[in-house]
This record gives sequence, C-alpha cells and structure tokens, in this order.
Amino acid sequence: MSTSDQPAILGGTPVSAKGFGFSRSIGAEEKAAVMRVLDSGELSGFIASPGEHFWGGREVRALERMFEERYAVPRALAFNSATTALHAAVAATGVGPGDEVIVSPYTMSASATAILMTGAVPVFADIEPRSFGLDPESVAANVTPHTRGIMAVNIFGHPARLGPLREIADRHGLFLIEDNAQAPDGLYHGRHTGTIGDIGVFSFNRHKVMQCGEGGVLVARDERYATKAALVRNHGEVVVEPMGVDDIVNTVGLNYRMTEMEAAVAQEQFRKMPAMNARRIELANRLAEGLRGIPGLVPPVVEPGCRHVYYMFPILLDAEVVGLPRDLFAKAVAAEGYYLRAGYLRPIYMEPVYQRKICFGTGGFPFTANPRNANLSYAEGICPTVERLQRESLMITPIMQPPQDEADMDGFVEACAKVIRNRDRILAARERLGA
Repeated sequence: MSTSDQPAILGGTPVSAKGFGFSRSIGAEEKAAVMRVLDSGELSGFIASPGEHFWGGREVRALERMFEERYAVPRALAFNSATTALHAAVAATGVGPGDEVIVSPYTMSASATAILMTGAVPVFADIEPRSFGLDPESVAANVTPHTRGIMAVNIFGHPARLGPLREIADRHGLFLIEDNAQAPDGLYHGRHTGTIGDIGVFSFNRHKVMQCGEGGVLVARDERYATKAALVRNHGEVVVEPMGVDDIVNTVGLNYRMTEMEAAVAQEQFRKMPAMNARRIELANRLAEGLRGIPGLVPPVVEPGCRHVYYMFPILLDAEVVGLPRDLFAKAVAAEGYYLRAGYLRPIYMEPVYQRKICFGTGGFPFTANPRNANLSYAEGICPTVERLQRESLMITPIMQPPQDEADMDGFVEACAKVIRNRDRILAARERLGA
C-alpha cells in the first residue's frame, strides 16, 4: 500500500497538509471605521445618568438602528457580549427566585447561566436528534406552575422548532427568548431567527459569522423588555427615578456597554453578513452532497422553510455502518488534515454548579429558593437524546468556513472515505492509538 493510501493516523500521507484557515473577514472597511472613531476622540458614548448618553454613543446607536431596520423590530440594544445580553434579556422579563426557565442543555453554558444570574433556575429539556434544537414535546412535559419562560437556542446555525415553541409559550403565558448567537440571518418559515421570540440575542465574538472581537445585540418586540434590558446594561438603579420607571424589579444594573470601536466594526461586519452567510451555505451544500455518498455519515438536516447559516457543520455517525466508533473515526479524519470534533459540549446540567447545586454563597441559592428543589433533578439521564448524541454519534467541523473552498470540501469527503476504506487496519491499531 502506498503512503497516500495508508491512513495518516498510521503514518501515511494526509489528504491535506495545508491546515485549517480561520476566517479573516476584517478588511479596509473595518479599519476605516476604527479610524473614524479614533479621529472623533469618543471611544464610548455612555454615561450612567438620564439623558441622551444613557443610550450610548453615535456608533452604538447606529448599529442598533441597522438591526431594527433589517429585522423589523421596535428596539435593538448593543451589549459588550451576547452573554451579558442574555442576562439582560432574562432579567427584563422580571423572573427571580422561585421561578424556572426551560432551556437547552446542549449549548454554551451562558444560556443557562443567564437564568441563574436572575435568581431563577434553569430546567433542561431534551433536544431533537437531527436539528438539535429544543424538542417541543420535552419542553411541554417540563412546564410546571413555576415556569416563567422558555429559552430556545438556534444551534449550529439552524433554527429550533420555533413555531411549536411559540405555541407552547403562548398557551401557558410564558415568554420565549431566542439565543440566536449561532444563527444570525437564519430563517424559520420566512421569518428571521431572533425575531420570533419576545427577545432575541445575537453574538459577535471572534469565531461567529460576523465579529467585532466581543459584543452582541438584543432585539425586543416589547418596549417594556427593551427598557428593562437597557437598565441592566447601564447601572439602572441610579436612573429609574429620574427616568420615571415605576417597575424597578431587576433594574439593578451593571456595565454591559459596548464601545464605539466595537460598534463601528460591527456595522461593517453586519453589512457583509449576508454575503458571508451565502458563501458558507455554498460550501456546506457542497460538503453535504459529498457526504451523502458515504453510508453511515449523515450531513445536517435543513428543515422545510428554514435557512441554515452553518456556524458549524454537524455530522451524525452510525458506528455500525461506518465500522468505527465515533471518537476513533474523528481522530483518524483529523489526522488527514481536517478538523473534526467528536461531540460538542457535555450537557450543561453535568457541570458542578448543577450537580452540587452550589452557585451564590454556600447555602445553595438560587436552587434553595425553588419550592420543588428537592425534586429538581439534574441527574444523568434526564435528557437521553442529548446524552446519546454527545457520547456516541455527533461530530462537528468548521470546515465550511472561508477561506476554505470547494477543493477543501472535496478533500474532507475523501478523508472520510479513506478512513472508512482502512477501518480494519485502524481498528487493529486501536489500542496503540489510545482510542
């Protein structure tokens, strides 16, 4: 066997030696935007007192207007991260100790942490096995008299089942928040993700589709939620009286304010986002078509009426068909020069804060504030679908991100096929490979 046919994990020549190229979407436009801010001399326009500057500087407000216009929402607010925007979103709904919010266990931890930060507790519902968003049936089964809302996560770039989730929320008088950090400009039956919930949150940190280093935007369909979120963003406790705010629940604020340079860069990235998404979709379609020819590998589903914008490219592996366990397969493909990650994140409820129910102080708050704390389970097994996906079958890759091109998509497919052709040899060396 030639070294080109021998799997790289066993010493053969990799399919690709170029390595993964991180997206570099920053160009002359962003540089000019930063210089515009520097030349103005105003690096932040915020002041923690009533008046025009409570709402931020010119660049921040210009970014907010862009979101309001594109997504046809009454209010958009810029934040220094999507994490802080999520905290402000949950706080704006008025939840507190004793309340519950249903959330996905398969996402970045901030989705659930935003709930804890209000004194409420997250309740984790299971996810769907193909599009990986909250399973509406599991959500409905987890509604209790203490449930105040639902936080859906549009994971990997595909919308959750927002229609059924919206119906559940409306039927029970609950709010619906969309964590839309990974699906900017996604579509669900003709509507933009982030706008179907009462509040939606977008993210701009370094590895998102559009980025400005850090940052995020909250969009709200209700002016009351927007005002509350703005108070959380900018030291609301000292402005509620002069601003005539009577409902001061959850208005003790922090400094969650976006700088003018971040906002200026984000404006340029926002203008580029449709084109950047379109290129990701082109490459993802090419990769999906190639993988469909390999039994045992299932590319991402795109549900009817939806637009997937591919923050990541998830792949499901059937180990019986492929003939290799998931972790060993991913390791072998990675050796061929293509990043492939086995699993995503362990379910959030397996983290110590939930396993030990220790968060603020040593007494167990906010869990102890929940009347059914003794029966509030974060035990392994509460979400079997997410646990099976993480343990056995899900893989993710960012390979469809530019500057990768069509040749890289074809190379990834060849790397997968090469590994499967050599599965017997790889399995024979499994113990030596430590997999």
